[in-house]
Amino acid sequence: MAVTAALVKELRERTGAGMMDCKKALVETDGNIDKAIEVLREKGLSKAAKKSGRIAAEGLVRIAYNDDNSESAIVEINSETDFVAKNDEFITFVEDIANMALLHGEKDMDEFMSVDFNGKPISGVLTDKIAKIGENMNIRRYKKLATDGVVYTGYTHGGGRIGVIVGIKTDASADEISRVGKDVAMQIASMDPKFISDKDVDPEYLENEKRILTQEVLNEGKKPEIVDKIVAGKIKKELKEVCLLDQPFVKDGDMSVGQYIAGAAKEIGKSMEVVEMLRYEVGEGIEKKNEDFAAEVAAQINE
Repeated sequence: MAVTAALVKELRERTGAGMMDCKKALVETDGNIDKAIEVLREKGLSKAAKKSGRIAAEGLVRIAYNDDNSESAIVEINSETDFVAKNDEFITFVEDIANMALLHGEKDMDEFMSVDFNGKPISGVLTDKIAKIGENMNIRRYKKLATDGVVYTGYTHGGGRIGVIVGIKTDASADEISRVGKDVAMQIASMDPKFISDKDVDPEYLENEKRILTQEVLNEGKKPEIVDKIVAGKIKKELKEVCLLDQPFVKDGDMSVGQYIAGAAKEIGKSMEVVEMLRYEVGEGIEKKNEDFAAEVAAQINE
């Protein structure tokens, strides 16, 4: 694959590495950006490898619940500008679609777009909104959660830039867990954990991290006989960062999230176990084109 200016730009923004280092990593990996990120991490050149791509798309995230919070749905709808994202008609539309997702969340996106919404398929209502508001919009994704024995709660941040649903397995009511659920959802919104606990860590993710960290430590010149010990320490530290229950609680850094939940469960006399979490951030992974910047990069890498 050809190493384009756009690829260099994206890798630079995702890692914080220098432009020429990004170009070299892409050449080395034949334009595979994920492998290029790993190469930069191995060389200690990535300053932000764990961050997703720059968020550029606008829009809103909204969450809906049924009456007893035994079901929940989340939706992201994108718009071209922040101005439209603050438009009352657009906001109402996103909320309506979240409620539709609560009713029809078992469908794939194509099926969902054909669902009747006030006499028209959702796709037709979307087309009407685009024509009326005068800006392109897209129902990007949605998800419904409805596991038996689980109570759902959540949190939206920044007027709907980030939305989080937390599923707590418990005999308690939604009212009884509302404070804890919101606190945990705020934690997820802020710290963006990848897994609930170390028991949920994807083995493939773990092996890949070990491989990258091993190469990084070797490249630092450490003696081979102590590499495994250093890597184990780094993995242990990383798991505390990526596992929700092991993260320091944002409201009280003297305890972990897991300890906070256990204490709250003891207070109400009913068990609480976080079994599901879902976090949407508007535009994550979507890049808007910046032709001027791409041209600038192209000029420099072609020198």
